[in-house]
Amino acid sequence: MPKMKTHKGAAKRFKVTGKGKLKRHHAYTSHMFRHKTQKQKRKLRKSAIVSSADTKRIKKLLNQ
Repeated sequence: MPKMKTHKGAAKRFKVTGKGKLKRHHAYTSHMFRHKTQKQKRKLRKSAIVSSADTKRIKKLLNQ
């Protein structure tokens, strides 16, 4: 049976941390910034951890 291929779309969007958790970027960061508060824009800059409900599904795409 051939090897599983990595899902390249997921590989570009998620990174694995040292402890095996998945990092992701926030949504709502591409346009319409004048409607967002400075606090909201500042918090959107930082990366976030993928929820535990989605971790198993995404790790399967990344062959982890």
